[in-house]
Amino acid sequence: MNSIGFPQPLAEAAREAKIDRSSAIPYYHQLKEIIRAQVVSGQIRAGARLESEHELCERYGVSRPVVRQALTDLKLEGLLNRRKGLGTFVAPARTSQGLVQTLNGLWEDVHAMGRTLRSDVRQFHVAPADHDIARRLGLSPESPVVELERLRFIDDEPWVYTISHVPQSVAPDLVLQDMTEQSLYLLLRDRYGHQVTRSHRIVEARVADRQLARDLQVSVGDPLLALTTVSYDQDDQPMETFIAFHRADRSRFEVDLTRAGKGVSPGPIVRVL
Repeated sequence: MNSIGFPQPLAEAAREAKIDRSSAIPYYHQLKEIIRAQVVSGQIRAGARLESEHELCERYGVSRPVVRQALTDLKLEGLLNRRKGLGTFVAPARTSQGLVQTLNGLWEDVHAMGRTLRSDVRQFHVAPADHDIARRLGLSPESPVVELERLRFIDDEPWVYTISHVPQSVAPDLVLQDMTEQSLYLLLRDRYGHQVTRSHRIVEARVADRQLARDLQVSVGDPLLALTTVSYDQDDQPMETFIAFHRADRSRFEVDLTRAGKGVSPGPIVRVL
């Protein structure tokens, strides 16, 4: 095993890639594509540290500005992470979720990829709904709701902090359940007979405050994706609402768009506020 995290035969293969000095393609772009190919092919594993800027300069015969531009571009694309004082690392693969075209919860998406999901339950109790939660769930203020706060880990890495609220009438003994490794949506379906059939979702950019930064292991002020969702059951009644704070460097959301036309339902609505 060598210093940048892949077996020696692969390291030798990686060295075969060279900058084409007769090409009109800028050196930084060629180097970027060389590194990308090494990551995509598995020559450099997720989480592995790349060689230093000086070592990359020596290996490919280019200047430090060329190396820095290539690494910066790959960082902006989410392929690399640069850690001050430690070096440049290959970013873990992001977890993809359907933004609007599917009703899968995180549990289903993660297990479909063969990865593991567990939760650290921070709050789990019955409380009176405040005005915002009551409005989202179509309840009167002060109506009893189950509040469930979880820090959720994918393969033991903190990924998302979720605050869910469920009307107590929907799941009367929900607080007695173990939510460490269980899907809330599947539990609501299988135990309580409420199948999610549609959701309304708002996606916003947020920054990490001190608590979220500590829980998600990011820096204060780092970008987060905040998803606010209301889910409806087969009777079109609100069955759950949540706000989830996702690490922007670990999650991505995919959406299919369709042009509205005669007899075609419009696709997702994007509102600029």
